[in-house]
Amino acid sequence: QVQLLESGGGLVQAGESLTLSCAVSGRTFSSHTMGWFRQAPGKEREVICISWSSSITYYADSVKGRFTISRVNAKNTVYLQMNSLKPEDTAVYFCAARPGSGYHIGRDDFDYWGRGTQVTVSS
Repeated sequence: QVQLLESGGGLVQAGESLTLSCAVSGRTFSSHTMGWFRQAPGKEREVICISWSSSITYYADSVKGRFTISRVNAKNTVYLQMNSLKPEDTAVYFCAARPGSGYHIGRDDFDYWGRGTQVTVSS
């Protein structure tokens, strides 16, 4: 069983930065695909970025160039660095994990989820 716990959310102003962390339990963190998703009020949960390894990543167009996913396998932790935040980035942010390294980026492809952390960006 894999458990995930997000932290680092909060209220920031537009243009500011925020870093989210996701602590992952379990011994096989390095073999899992890790992802960050977000869900705004009234909208479906959407993928933001995926990490298959430190060098193989995917970013949604809406965050490309502003957000960075990284992982430290020795700490069983994945991070989401968010720069140049916009009001439209306001959402609950979720960390997710799935075993293996196949190319899967849909929310239904992920087996394990954190409870989420709120990010609010004011204009």
